[in-house]
Amino acid sequence: MANNIEKQLKEISERLEQGVKEIFTSERYTEYLNTMSKFHNYSFNNTLLITMQKPEATLVAGYQAWQKKFNRHVKRGEKGIQIIAPAPIREKQEIEKIDPVTKEPVIGDDGQPETEIVEMVIPRFRVTTVFDVSQTEGEPIAELEVSELTGSVQFYDTFMEALQNISPVPIRMMEIEGEAKGYYHQTEKYIAIQEDMSNLQTMKTGVHEVSHALLHDREVMDAEGILKDRTTKEVESESIAYIVCNHFGLDTSEYSFTYIASWCESKDMKALRASMDTIRKTSAEVIENIETQMHELEMERPVRDTFHKEDLILHLSGSMGSEFTYDLIENMSREQLEQNVGEYVRL
Repeated sequence: MANNIEKQLKEISERLEQGVKEIFTSERYTEYLNTMSKFHNYSFNNTLLITMQKPEATLVAGYQAWQKKFNRHVKRGEKGIQIIAPAPIREKQEIEKIDPVTKEPVIGDDGQPETEIVEMVIPRFRVTTVFDVSQTEGEPIAELEVSELTGSVQFYDTFMEALQNISPVPIRMMEIEGEAKGYYHQTEKYIAIQEDMSNLQTMKTGVHEVSHALLHDREVMDAEGILKDRTTKEVESESIAYIVCNHFGLDTSEYSFTYIASWCESKDMKALRASMDTIRKTSAEVIENIETQMHELEMERPVRDTFHKEDLILHLSGSMGSEFTYDLIENMSREQLEQNVGEYVRL
């Protein structure tokens, strides 16, 4: 049995090595990032394995899990997706007893170190098979229903406020000379974003520059002895921006990764894996932190803020029955409107 597991792991490892080389083309790389945006908590290896076998997958689970957790069944004849799953084993071992205060071995009356039996968890892995939701049938999955806001930028303000909250440096909207849409200022420690851009471009640029601030601060890299060329930094930040935007349902059609193949040629396998793992971990962190912040912001926002100014104007002018009143109200500030509308905004 152990030999069979080792053989399966060896075969899948060989496929992974080939897959790493294959994904660094523009088309395959985009597929990989799309998969990562949907499975951002998966390891590099499993994200790549899903990409190689079923890039269109959106939610995967094991055969039994689909039945027990979702009340769905895998369709007859469907071919599963092989991934690597942890399969730790527990072993009892006799070790020297250590004094918790001195951190030294405990010596017994006989002058010999005392020992104790402890249970150790030994990490092991196995190949397991999962299936995408499209390969199953049964009860609908409510979690997959995308809300109306997901595919639009109606949540722009909340998203940008959340992004500012998770950014390690301030984000400033300003006029930037030249063609740059944004930059991370290494000495003054702030992010600049070109003002008056579209919501989508501002959000994408914001994530890109926050990624630079998180990963590529010159002082931090020097202190940790990290060396990355400019192209590597851009590949990492642009990839993270793509994953985050794609996860939040933002249009990613304008992204281009034509430089990926040439960048890949100058890197060894270890460096490529390191960058991809950095992209995966940072993307997952940014996505989770933004989602947490957006949820908290929505919970804190008063109900009245969900009303648009135009709605308040129409309500007030309609109740007063005069176009003249409409014009008067239209020039009021938000605070004046809320003061006048009274109980209406507190419904």
